[in-house]
Amino acid sequence: MPKLTLNSTTYDNNKDETVLDTLLSNKVDIPYACKQGLCQSCLIRSPNQTPPTGAQKGLKATQVARNFFLACQCHPSEDMELELDTNESPFVTVNVIKNQKLSQDIIELVISHPDNFHYQPGQFINLRRADGLVRSYSIANCKRSNNSLELHIQKLPNGKFSEWAHLSLKPGDTIDMQGPFGDCFYTQEKKEQPLLLIGTGTGLAPLAGILESALTQGHTGPIHLYHGSRDANGLYLVDKLTALAKKTDNFHYTPCVSGENTLPDFQTARANDKALSDLPDLKGYKIYLCGHPDMVKDSQRKAYLAGASLQQIFADAFTVNV
Repeated sequence: MPKLTLNSTTYDNNKDETVLDTLLSNKVDIPYACKQGLCQSCLIRSPNQTPPTGAQKGLKATQVARNFFLACQCHPSEDMELELDTNESPFVTVNVIKNQKLSQDIIELVISHPDNFHYQPGQFINLRRADGLVRSYSIANCKRSNNSLELHIQKLPNGKFSEWAHLSLKPGDTIDMQGPFGDCFYTQEKKEQPLLLIGTGTGLAPLAGILESALTQGHTGPIHLYHGSRDANGLYLVDKLTALAKKTDNFHYTPCVSGENTLPDFQTARANDKALSDLPDLKGYKIYLCGHPDMVKDSQRKAYLAGASLQQIFADAFTVNV
């Protein structure tokens, strides 16, 4: 019979039992409700085995890619390791490789990662300072040969972590890292599918990773990126993205300024308003929304009303923690 291992404890999975049945019979505290696979309360993950297809029915492609499944629908045929809460993964100590300015208030922090660190561009990690202060930042790059992660960190007024990262972190320093987390990343179900990416501020970081991932995997459908800020100083990577759009037929880049705008190449509008005005019919699109929570929430609703499937809307709202 298959064996299920959770938190270093192994349980026998008896014939006709689901993973949920086995855990409940052994008095494991796991969330569940309908037992029909509809509510998704019993969502769980296996880091070492691909779950049966039937146990992943109704999940987003990003969840399937990370081996999430419904415990109430899974009849395992082989041994499986299980994880209930990936946020309990351990911190590891990594090195700072580079700290460079991308704009007046935003740096690119490049850190190392272990050989066995598996991630998707657009996911996020936690960084922990020596005094225990933790902040989350999105991964802006695909896999690199030097095992590095690129993060974009905006300096916030009185920001305990961000000001320290800007002023004190130097190449050769060490910092603790945990992760990766999140489902906001690119998966290629249909390479011809149109993509819409909308971000504000350093919400560009996960979108940059998603964009690179899509292009690296040969995505052929149109990719529209709208990046917005209150003023022009809040935009960054403009030259890089403009150059990429000029040489890539299916990539379209629109920088937006919601306040006073004196630059003719920038649109005077909120990024999400401009995107939804340019693309009023979003049926068939895959959509990524990253940045201010109000923008993300508003765009989710409007994208759905414009025809987008909820299963095809991926969001990462950036909360501000000083």
